[in-house]
Amino acid sequence: MSTQSQIDRIIIFDTTLRDGEQSPGATLNVDEKLTIARQLARLGVDVIEAGFPYSSPGDFEAVQKIAQTVGTEQGPIICGLARATRQDIQTAAEALKPAVRSRIHTFIATSDIHLEYKLRKTRKEVLSIAEEMVAYAKTFMDDIEFSPEDAGRSDPEFLYEMLERAIAAGATTINIPDTVGYLTPAEFGDLIRGIKENVPNIDQAVISVHGHNDLGLAVANFLEAVKNGARQLECTVNGIGERAGNAAMEELVMALHVRRQYYNPFLGRPVDSEAPLTNIDTRQIYKTSRLVSNLTGMLVQPNKAIVGTNAFAHESGIHQDGVLKNKLTYEIMDAQLIGLTDNQIVLGKLSGRNAFRSRLKELGFDLSEQDLNKAFLRFKELADKKKEITDWDLEAIVNDEIQQSTDLFKLELVQVSCGDHACPTATVTLRTPDGQELTDAATGTGPVDAVYKAINRVMNVPNQLIEFSVQSVTAGIDAIGEVTIRLRHDDRIFSGHSANTDIIVASAQAYINALNRLYAALQLKDDRINAQHSNLETARPAPATAS
Repeated sequence: MSTQSQIDRIIIFDTTLRDGEQSPGATLNVDEKLTIARQLARLGVDVIEAGFPYSSPGDFEAVQKIAQTVGTEQGPIICGLARATRQDIQTAAEALKPAVRSRIHTFIATSDIHLEYKLRKTRKEVLSIAEEMVAYAKTFMDDIEFSPEDAGRSDPEFLYEMLERAIAAGATTINIPDTVGYLTPAEFGDLIRGIKENVPNIDQAVISVHGHNDLGLAVANFLEAVKNGARQLECTVNGIGERAGNAAMEELVMALHVRRQYYNPFLGRPVDSEAPLTNIDTRQIYKTSRLVSNLTGMLVQPNKAIVGTNAFAHESGIHQDGVLKNKLTYEIMDAQLIGLTDNQIVLGKLSGRNAFRSRLKELGFDLSEQDLNKAFLRFKELADKKKEITDWDLEAIVNDEIQQSTDLFKLELVQVSCGDHACPTATVTLRTPDGQELTDAATGTGPVDAVYKAINRVMNVPNQLIEFSVQSVTAGIDAIGEVTIRLRHDDRIFSGHSANTDIIVASAQAYINALNRLYAALQLKDDRINAQHSNLETARPAPATAS
């Protein structure tokens, strides 16, 4: 690992699969995490924080599979989060074993409020724990990252001592988190500068930053941190994460790209250098954003910077006139730079499987034979309904097929009857996990409500629908409609997503997708309870027999 003084570019540390997944309702299964991890590798991120291995068997499995599949010689560093405890660190090390390059990221809180109310420990105790656990992590691998949680509200002098000891114990990256999104850009810049000036061995580690967007300042804070010496940015795709989210990766990368002449001197480069400041392939940004949005169910707002649907749209007549004459009048970057194009695919309903596979590879999809077959059938169906098929349409149906569960409930039929003088009625047929086909019908306030009530009668999984959203992939009456829903069960939120030219079918499939996630979570809970009971029975001593 290069030391701080040797780095003249910005390291992109993506925590979409760890911190981003902590967004309410954004829970991902192992296969979905692996799909996103592969795309993050194509995007060119330097580090993927794949999860928190000790937190659950599912997270352990996800980190292990990502380490094995994506953590190749040419791939990114695969990182696992661990609290400053031996069990966490050992579990993270075990999960990361398959990766060619791996990193343990361990943390402990340093603010007085966290020490008093959460950890109930003294500063001296926390210093000792951090030093010991960084050294313990170092016994498993060379690349160790240490984070003083809530650094933004920590006493600077105590923070300096903590960082000095962590580096001396073997930390190669020092991450400074604004855990609650409290700091302003000037304050964050001062914090990073203070660390550079007051931690004697800081040149032996890379300074990283992590921050939340509670005040809408995360990206601005990070850019100020770069000016003061930060060389790694911990961010998420679309800025997803707890509460108001994290610093958005796409905004940081494009700010550094568009304004690289401004940032070049802060990294020791000539002002007019055209060399990229990150390793990110910006043409993969939009595709990555769409994938994460679809799989997590976290919609991107239309006016979201860089990846929002309105980011390159011009409504004002003055703006439109200027753009027609010269794009630079009102656009500071080309939409194609982030992979946003209006290209029409040349495939039609007579196109063969090989041509279809080839086009998917050009778009960055590397599907298994089974997934390819399912996506090809969907493409054929779509080609019969639409005269023109865009890359966006193709991405929508492929992403939809990738995330649909095949081992739980599956929609076989949905039929509705409705009108302004009719009672909306829906009939649905679902295939159960054991292969049975169950049919039921229901009425509702509208066709979608009737469909959902009919599905509930079949699946019988209590839930509360809290969000229903519909948007079109492209323009036109024959556009694919994307439906995203979120439902709540016992204070947990589950999301579902689907795409179809028939919005009723998409609505039904999205609902089943979310219910399958809920159903799987309930099954896992029951399995754990049964396992605990089994362990108790095994451990219980045999009853005494009469002598």
